[in-house]
Amino acid sequence: MMELVFENYGMKIKGVRHVSPNEAFDLCNKGAVIVDVREDYLNTFKTFEVPLVLCIPFSELKNSWNEFSKDMILIFVDSVGLYSHEAVDFMIENGYTNVANMAGGIVDWEKDGLPMKINTRERLSGSCMCQLKPREK
Repeated sequence: MMELVFENYGMKIKGVRHVSPNEAFDLCNKGAVIVDVREDYLNTFKTFEVPLVLCIPFSELKNSWNEFSKDMILIFVDSVGLYSHEAVDFMIENGYTNVANMAGGIVDWEKDGLPMKINTRERLSGSCMCQLKPREK
C-alpha cells in the first residue's frame, strides 16, 4: 500500500529500496522524512536542508526505532550510504515498509548541489572520509 510512495523512485535490491539524492529531495518535498543516522560528531558540520530531518545515530537506532509511526515515509541517510543501508534492513526486519536508503549519503547529496546547511564552526578534519573527527578547538 504505502510502497506505492516509492513506486517511481530508485530501485529495489534484495528487498531494500535505494533512492538517489535527487529522488530523496523530491520525496522530502512530498512529506518524506530524512533520518540521518550519522553519529553526532558527523552531523553537525553539514546537514540536509529539507522540511524534516531527524538525527538518530545508528548506534542509538536499536533503542528508538519503535518511536517511528509505520505510516511515516522514512529515508535513511549517512555519509555515504553504508550504515543507512543497515538501518533500512533493521527497520524492514521490524515491520516497516515505508523506508528507503539514500545511496551515496550526504557526500552525493552535496555533489548533486542539493540544499545544505553548513556550520563552519563544526568543520571536521582527517586524512580521509573514514577518519573524520571534530577539529581541535
